[in-house]
Amino acid sequence: MKIRLDINNKAHRQRIKYVLGDFVMSNVAWFTYNCVRFQMGHVVGHEHLSAYLTSKMVLLGQVFFPLLMMVTYAFSGYYNNVCRKSRIQELLTTGASAGINTLLIFFLALINDVIGVRGNDYEMILILWALLFGCVYAARFLITNNATNQIKARKWTFPTLIIGNGSAALAFAEKLNKMRYATGYDIKGFVNIPGENPVKGNPLPCYELNELHEVCKREGIWELIVVPTRDDRHQTMNAINQLFSLELPIKISPERFNMMQSQVRISDIYGEPLVNISSSSMSDSGKNIKRALDVLVSIIALIALTPLYAIVACIIKATSPGPIFYIQERIGLHNKPFHIIKFRSMIQNAEMAGKPQLSSDDDPRITPFGHFMRKYRIDELPQFWNVLVGDMSLVGPRPERKHYIDLITQRVPAYALLHQVRPGITSMGMVKFGYAKNVDEMVERVKYDLMYLDNMSLLNDLKILIYTIKIVFTGRGM
Repeated sequence: MKIRLDINNKAHRQRIKYVLGDFVMSNVAWFTYNCVRFQMGHVVGHEHLSAYLTSKMVLLGQVFFPLLMMVTYAFSGYYNNVCRKSRIQELLTTGASAGINTLLIFFLALINDVIGVRGNDYEMILILWALLFGCVYAARFLITNNATNQIKARKWTFPTLIIGNGSAALAFAEKLNKMRYATGYDIKGFVNIPGENPVKGNPLPCYELNELHEVCKREGIWELIVVPTRDDRHQTMNAINQLFSLELPIKISPERFNMMQSQVRISDIYGEPLVNISSSSMSDSGKNIKRALDVLVSIIALIALTPLYAIVACIIKATSPGPIFYIQERIGLHNKPFHIIKFRSMIQNAEMAGKPQLSSDDDPRITPFGHFMRKYRIDELPQFWNVLVGDMSLVGPRPERKHYIDLITQRVPAYALLHQVRPGITSMGMVKFGYAKNVDEMVERVKYDLMYLDNMSLLNDLKILIYTIKIVFTGRGM
């Protein structure tokens, strides 16, 4: 635990450095821009620079605009992962953030400037962007450069477990240790993958998969690297499926990535190239915006739909005995169970036998009003609460019960990769395929969800939502 706390403290301090650096340099950039703006004659009503800089509007702007810039930096995803920064990505993210902040400031404060020459407008916009970019990037570069040097000098390491205990895993660990510059991986041990033959004489500890929660907590594990020796998709994916609940980065060597049936996301170009399979292909900024939209839309929906909720609840209560809501355990982000909430569309105790059962259009367990709700997807509306609390997203793979996940994974091992994102109220599988009546159809639908995973974007989410709305209003929910 001490190791873990030490790494967490370093990461926390690193994030604070970035935040403070951005805030200070944003203030410097905005202050400098006001000085330049005054000297270039774009300010009316002030004869002296000191009088202009101490005016009420300028002082308010000196407080407001840097705070506005910090919101942009946060949404850009720059603070999501602070321990290993890509220099190229840092450069691009800083440039894009500076561009967004420049446009926001222009339309909020500068558009009414009396300049007279359009070329001067463009010149001032370019100066503002250059100041925001130059000042902020300078601080970020220094902070990142110091962290990179600490990692290369092996002063900053990340406790890591290698999933695999065969010859390939041992060779991979030796390769990391022999690299000229350290990449930060501090190998604490190996983990057996069932069916593999462990290498004898391994100096590091070897653990079993069922020990991982305790081991990761005790050793302060930061990352997991999957290096199977055997090319056995099922065994490897079964092992990976058990890793998601640890909520740690999971990486795999590219040459073994073809077993995943997914697009490659290289996480480290400088060191040993590894593919991160614990995080979706969506950018950090996209993830932040997606979650913010989830929260905003779910709050609006829960408030706006309150009258409809009340009406539906009364009808359910009046037309069939039993509770209003149907609560069932599903598997979500990081392979963790959660309780999904729906309006009850079936008779009470529809699964008395204890064995999970799928429904069909003519299922006798569905109540008359339940048929209507399913046709227009009204039974799904309470799931906005699941979205608000973070169990689900508006758009994502359909959440399933563990019983069916086990059956699907036997036929489509790559299903385990869906646990890297929140499940959704709607999905590409639901709009392209619909409800599944048996496991064969569930397998077919999963292919669409895996396709969504490889092409996650806010634009695709919007398309799926529009398609879902069309399905709801045309009554093609079943």
